[in-house]
Amino acid sequence: MTIAIIPARGGSKRIPRKNIKNFLGKPIIAYSIEAAIESKLFDEVMVSTDDVEIAEIARSCGAKVPFARSEKNANDFATTVDVLVEVLESYKARNQTFETACCIYPTAPFVSAEILQKSHQMLLNEGFDSVYPIQRFSFPPQRGVVFEGKKISWHNPENAQVRSQDLTPIYHDAGQFYFFKTEKLLQNRSILTENTSGIVISEMDAHDIDSEEDWAVAEFKYSIKSKL
Repeated sequence: MTIAIIPARGGSKRIPRKNIKNFLGKPIIAYSIEAAIESKLFDEVMVSTDDVEIAEIARSCGAKVPFARSEKNANDFATTVDVLVEVLESYKARNQTFETACCIYPTAPFVSAEILQKSHQMLLNEGFDSVYPIQRFSFPPQRGVVFEGKKISWHNPENAQVRSQDLTPIYHDAGQFYFFKTEKLLQNRSILTENTSGIVISEMDAHDIDSEEDWAVAEFKYSIKSKL
């Protein structure tokens, strides 16, 4: 049994009502729900929320909201893992268990059924604890600078004269989803373990949305990508 868990609390300070804000014609959470359903991987596609309006929109898009998120996991301090554990334990209390799960963020319009399927195959066929999409930093972090008062200096002086192509590529979380084995998550209380792998995706296949400016860039990228 496999479940898709979409965590979407009501509070959002930087972008009000972020999880259901209109993104090119429909609530942004709809993209995550639709990708999960289209993938045909999941026995259950659910949204974890504390918000009535989000719950209504989620249901209208085809997701289930079988129970409300607890107050303690609906604040600014609750982690993604806290929410996932709560959801899995709530289902267990209802005599439903899942071997694998995927946490899909509600503000990930670039996520596709194909990338979800590929991640699921890696998780099962290659024996990983978890798999998620990552992107290569466009500029080597090893050549970064930091402020010291009003002046800047190398963060890693030993790399000041090293050619960019000679530095080890570094990747970051694309902020879209995490596919994982539920037993490992509950055991480690962490998504990233010593047995985690990543799927490298391009700069055009994701965009982290933390501000109104990010939102505008994401819509622009999505519009361009849909025409390619």
